[in-house]
Amino acid sequence: MAVKLHSAEVVGLEGKIIDVEIDLSRGLFSFAIVGLADKAIAESKERVSAAIKSLGAKPPNQKNQRVTISLAPADLKKEGPAFDLPIALSYLLASKQANFETKNKIFLGELALDGALRPIKGSLALAETAKKKGFSEIFLPAGNGAEASLIEGIKVFEAASLEEILNHLENKVLIKEFPPTKFIKSEFSFTTDFSDIRGQESAKRGLEIAAAGSHNALMIGPPGTGKTMLARAFSTILPPLSRDEALEVTKIHSISGALKENETLIRERPFRNPHHTSSYISLVGGGSYPKPGEITLAHRGVLFLDEFAEFERRVIEVLRQPLEDKVVTVARAKATLTFPAQIMLILAMNPCPCGNLGSNKTCICPTSAINRYQRKISGPIVDRIDLWLGVYGIEHKKLEDDPPGTRREKSDEIRKRVEYARETQKKRFAGSKIMTNSEMSVRDIKKYCVLDDESKSILQQAAARLDLSPRSYHRVIKLARTIADLENTKEIKKEHLLEALQYRPKQLV
Repeated sequence: MAVKLHSAEVVGLEGKIIDVEIDLSRGLFSFAIVGLADKAIAESKERVSAAIKSLGAKPPNQKNQRVTISLAPADLKKEGPAFDLPIALSYLLASKQANFETKNKIFLGELALDGALRPIKGSLALAETAKKKGFSEIFLPAGNGAEASLIEGIKVFEAASLEEILNHLENKVLIKEFPPTKFIKSEFSFTTDFSDIRGQESAKRGLEIAAAGSHNALMIGPPGTGKTMLARAFSTILPPLSRDEALEVTKIHSISGALKENETLIRERPFRNPHHTSSYISLVGGGSYPKPGEITLAHRGVLFLDEFAEFERRVIEVLRQPLEDKVVTVARAKATLTFPAQIMLILAMNPCPCGNLGSNKTCICPTSAINRYQRKISGPIVDRIDLWLGVYGIEHKKLEDDPPGTRREKSDEIRKRVEYARETQKKRFAGSKIMTNSEMSVRDIKKYCVLDDESKSILQQAAARLDLSPRSYHRVIKLARTIADLENTKEIKKEHLLEALQYRPKQLV
């Protein structure tokens, strides 16, 4: 008689329930695992046999019998060592060396040869799926319980070994249910504050607007003027993650194996800063069975691309669809998956290869090199950037002392304004999936961004003079809406529109 247990695996960013079935029959010894199992699962035969032997029980390889393990559904690719635990438990049940109830229970864990359990990736997503599918208990290796217990409504049990779980299931020594992990908002401990940056008031203002409406921004200027420092300080003015956002971000990072050691829940917005030599696959994700890339790891946070013009052309162009659709669709021969990409894109670049164009220093680049450098930023990418910010050098004496009567705002002060503007947008879009102004469609713009006749006339004249595309035209309106929200104004006034227009590039530099 076949014995069936339940396990789960991650496909894309979602969990799938996997049935682990076992059948024992007479014959010469064989141990087969069927159901599109990868190499890590095929090798589990040795880990399971050694782990069962460490219990003092009789392992599969010490008896002439045919052992068949089926992982269902059979047409779904199975990956990773998380099926070790359910395979071992199913064998102990089928061989009558253990007796316990399996109903409404999910088992996950990699086994060491001595029966110890090793942590797995994606326990948050798997616990979430188990709850949705009606399971009441989930058994995990020690170290995964805190993450899984973020999901309410399912009992989480973590154990250090196969023996501990077996004793619990047979009511010998019970494992205490892991207590729910409480969500506590970030307390904002950053190394770089906006008040640390001297000068660059125009860029600071632009980044505040970007943070308030979740807009994309590009900073352009000579080397060493503070572009990277501004980008790093940008995270300090973003509002904290809500509970739902934190769970969403944590799930992505857990599945990707990007959680830091002893990190259970990500409370601060992600800040991803890939090097300019990164491939396009590392950005969007990929592989035979697609995995998330840097864009998805930056979901609900910031993707900062420094030295933007130094990235390969196709890496730059691959940003088009994610910036527009807020998702990444990765199609491969074996699978097509969609990953979330709700990001704020912050870019930094020099005006030319040597970096001195437009500064007090002499540019040594030939015209052809400058043109080739700037042409890497294509029109479709220019259209998708809401704010173009100049970051140029300041006088050396201002690096030591502030001019009399000046005061540099701290990140906390700016963040309060950003949070207020975000809360205004949340109320405006209540009942829809939209959270910030940057996500508005053309229909939403007509509903929420009504312009008076004077503002319409100014916008149309500017659009003609700047040769704005329809996409850029609508992005200017959305930006003006955010500026009005920062000033707590219901109507978009002409001064809001004029400020939004000044962030459009008249030319690249």
